[in-house]
Amino acid sequence: MPPSPIEFLQHIRDELAYILKYSQGVTYEEFLSHPFLSKAFVRSCKIIGEACKNVPDEIRYNHLEFDWKGFAGMRDKLIHHYWGIDNELMWDAIQQEVSPNKEWIDLIIEQELTKRY
Repeated sequence: MPPSPIEFLQHIRDELAYILKYSQGVTYEEFLSHPFLSKAFVRSCKIIGEACKNVPDEIRYNHLEFDWKGFAGMRDKLIHHYWGIDNELMWDAIQQEVSPNKEWIDLIIEQELTKRY
């Protein structure tokens, strides 16, 4: 049985939380010098993007505050252009997009759970 919409939302939340946790106190230079870290963040972004694509339209349209399209687009670029990942762009996304979208996804999950259960 495929994951439920709530499970896709939880995957997004979990990966955003992972990125937040492991990017705390990390500089751009450290990010570049530890390939395992950048690869882990890329993997998390791929999971987030894929999960975004699987969240039903109804939920996405009701929660336009979350950057569904941005994360899905990032996933596509990471999957199809893996040889040319722009580390600076990835770092900027981690620094600017992850925290606010983590807050939004927490609220979305809370609202969706309230509506469904």
